[in-house]
Amino acid sequence: MLPERAEIVVIGGGIVGVTIAHELARRGEDVVVLEKRFIGSGSTFRCGTGIRQQFNDEANVKVMKRSVELWKKYSEEYNFSFEQTGYLFLLYDDKEVEEFKRNIKIQNKFGVPTRLITPEEAKEIVPLLDISEIIAASWNPTDGKADPFASTTAFALKAKEYGAKLLEYTEVKGFIIEDGEIKGIKTNRGVIKTGIVVNATNAWAKLINAMAGIKVHIPIEPYKHQAVITQPIKRGTIRPMIISFKYGHAYLTQTSHGGIIGGVGYEIGPTYDLTPTYEFLREVSYYFTKIIPALKDLLILRTWAGYYAKTPDSNPAIGKINELSDYYIAAGFSGHGFMMAPAVAEMVADLITKGKTDLPVDWYDPYRFERGELRSTALQMG
Repeated sequence: MLPERAEIVVIGGGIVGVTIAHELARRGEDVVVLEKRFIGSGSTFRCGTGIRQQFNDEANVKVMKRSVELWKKYSEEYNFSFEQTGYLFLLYDDKEVEEFKRNIKIQNKFGVPTRLITPEEAKEIVPLLDISEIIAASWNPTDGKADPFASTTAFALKAKEYGAKLLEYTEVKGFIIEDGEIKGIKTNRGVIKTGIVVNATNAWAKLINAMAGIKVHIPIEPYKHQAVITQPIKRGTIRPMIISFKYGHAYLTQTSHGGIIGGVGYEIGPTYDLTPTYEFLREVSYYFTKIIPALKDLLILRTWAGYYAKTPDSNPAIGKINELSDYYIAAGFSGHGFMMAPAVAEMVADLITKGKTDLPVDWYDPYRFERGELRSTALQMG
């Protein structure tokens, strides 16, 4: 049943919206989540499970260091799996090595224990690796992965325990705005009165912005990215997330069930179409077997598509929109929403309840696009 009123309405029931609601409710706030389908049905349940601190700028490293702390804390408290099995970036030439040395310096500055390792050390971590072309690797054992289904569900259930209402199959149809102030939201199930809204719809963020009459230029576009999972192999064979920019910007790891999950940088868009393509299947098969030749004998069980909701610099838009009271956005994660979610939830909850945050939210300023002040492009694969 749609409540008559809520102090705060979060639009979007993916991991970002759910964790924001969880954090607000944990702080005693009256919050409702509106999700047009079911919780996690957008990008969240289609993601590749990875959670990393290996970024190439200070802001994302700080945010992800905090996010990993929260992933560890909540996985233990809420009893879902977060495995710190590491991220292994394979490096093939001197230019790549120099770039990653700079990245490692930034990461080490904030206590992230990334280090450069030899091809032989990389093979000790993943014995099936083909290291014939690799000259080094960037390795952080505290990066990891989590089950998007179990973790999102756990956050949702805990948010409800704290008093949040998560309303599925409740689609936003419009806003009620008077003199620049939000008074309510129109949905397919009626109107809910509110004064504070968070747009956490990621791939659909520009559509919600348009409904709210937001004039600020926040370029977020949905791009189709695809993934596969293979038949199971012996558990523990490939523990870390393996990244190869040389071979298709590929990423792959092993799930707790034993299958290999991953994708490559084959991108289509902007589009809302999620039909899997043969071209992706051909690319992922080729690139995966260049990284680990033994994978050529595996059957692919399933392929699917999801969205990278991309901005021009691959960094999200997070912050308050000043022209409308009180409207916040946390969207455009460009493939990083799952891993960033717990820290982003803290950031947004701080902005709403305190008006400020200790996390570097200015890096994600939604107004940077309009000013032409793009950030350095966030390190991205897949």
